[in-house]
Amino acid sequence: MNEERKAFSTRLSQAMADAGYEPRPSVLFKLFNSRYHGESVSFQTVSRWLGGRSIPEQDKLRILSGLLGIEPHILRFGQTGPKVGEPRPAWHNGLRPHDREAVEAYLALSSPHRRLVRDLIAALASAPRDTGT
Repeated sequence: MNEERKAFSTRLSQAMADAGYEPRPSVLFKLFNSRYHGESVSFQTVSRWLGGRSIPEQDKLRILSGLLGIEPHILRFGQTGPKVGEPRPAWHNGLRPHDREAVEAYLALSSPHRRLVRDLIAALASAPRDTGT
């Protein structure tokens, strides 16, 4: 097994677990094909991804990363630091103290509980807005 494919397999399994999915081919097979609009991938294909025997093509990698809530380049290549001269983004600068506490509490949750919170936020965000009238 090639080291690059093995490392991808490890990242994919971890991303699945972090998203609240059991890192098994049958789970990924159903999940992926439910969202992919191209020709369905086979069970053997996702088994090769998780088994470190192959790496998906870019279009499939984008779908995987969207499903698992991870940037495509991080799923494919792993976490990389900022480039020389590139400032590290400070996403938290605009947060109020109570929002920062909420984010920290969220990050302390287990993967299944984080997934539940994400689903709740998505449902609330897509609900009709109360205009107060």
